[in-house]
Amino acid sequence: MADRSNPLAPGVYVKDASSGVRIITGAGTSAPGFLGYAPLPQPGEPVLLRSWSEFSQVSSASDAAGLLSGDGHLAQAVHGFFANGGTSCYVAPLDPDLPPLEALAGDAEAGTGLAGLEKLPEVSMVAVPDLWAMAEKTDAAALMDAVVKHCATMRNRVAILDAPPEVAPDQMPGRLPTLSGDRSYAALYYPWLKVPGLAVTERTVPPCGHVAGTWARTDAERGVHKAPANASLKDVTGLSYAIDDTQQAPLNDGGVNCIRTFPGRGHLVWGARTLTDSRDYRYLNVRRLACYLEDSIKQSTQWAVFEPNDERLWATLRHSITAFLTDQWRTGALLGRTPAEAFYVQCDDSTNPQETLNQGKVHYDIGIAPIRPAEFISLSIELNAGQPTA
Repeated sequence: MADRSNPLAPGVYVKDASSGVRIITGAGTSAPGFLGYAPLPQPGEPVLLRSWSEFSQVSSASDAAGLLSGDGHLAQAVHGFFANGGTSCYVAPLDPDLPPLEALAGDAEAGTGLAGLEKLPEVSMVAVPDLWAMAEKTDAAALMDAVVKHCATMRNRVAILDAPPEVAPDQMPGRLPTLSGDRSYAALYYPWLKVPGLAVTERTVPPCGHVAGTWARTDAERGVHKAPANASLKDVTGLSYAIDDTQQAPLNDGGVNCIRTFPGRGHLVWGARTLTDSRDYRYLNVRRLACYLEDSIKQSTQWAVFEPNDERLWATLRHSITAFLTDQWRTGALLGRTPAEAFYVQCDDSTNPQETLNQGKVHYDIGIAPIRPAEFISLSIELNAGQPTA
């Protein structure tokens, strides 16, 4: 074989060489984690499902029959997710022998509950279809708080909450949950949906599964920066309550995302807000975009751990993050006529003083201008890098 490093004849020779550029790839945004009393063959592990048929296959025949015809909503939520465009989800089991709050918290080693979802970085949404049934034994706000605090701690996922059942629109403003966690990580939907039912009997079910599928479909068609609203719901025959503009106004002010029926258009998700009062993260697409960007950058910059913590490292990080955010700007996720108007990246001696270096950390600040609202939101990210000095 000819030695291409020292060619003897005229021609074109190709030599592979590392460019030294670190590429940041986008994290997943479309996989929900459903929590429920699931008849799974391995109750200690969340199960990955890529279709509705897989749910039936992993459930035992006798338990699946009871699940489909009983009062539980987990199966219907998973079915609604796939019917509305979802492609993959996780089902994490809850221990039926524990009180609801303890079951929801779960156990990391056993892989149950919220603790079981902590080891799944792919999860970007969390839903508990039977939360209001669990609330018969404990406070609903406490259950919701646990889910929201989990999402805020993980920072890469948002809770899809269901409004209480059998509450009329004029009563809903007084029934909004009082949450103590970061409410920007929560979106609440109203009212419940009427569906054909898996046992061929019409049922009224919480909307979380169908909404999760709508989020996933919108992400695939338009991107996570697009608000998952003005989107039709499939596998729905009606709503438990009809809502008009006058009734929606106070609910919208409270951050409740309504589902409405429009003549000739069907049943539409007609809201995309979080439960927070914060102007920065009032809109669901802004919160989810921030989660996506932060998670993507954190996952793709783990190579920096234990690298020499100096200007060369900072320059590489600046270059990689700038290239990634420029791509996001080109897709329309960020506002601005130029990348400079859309974002900034700062990683230098001003963000990494000697005290930070002594702790073996590298710190970089990122500002983004999402489509709405048109203002910068600060993301402060820190990684371990280099070695602490004495």
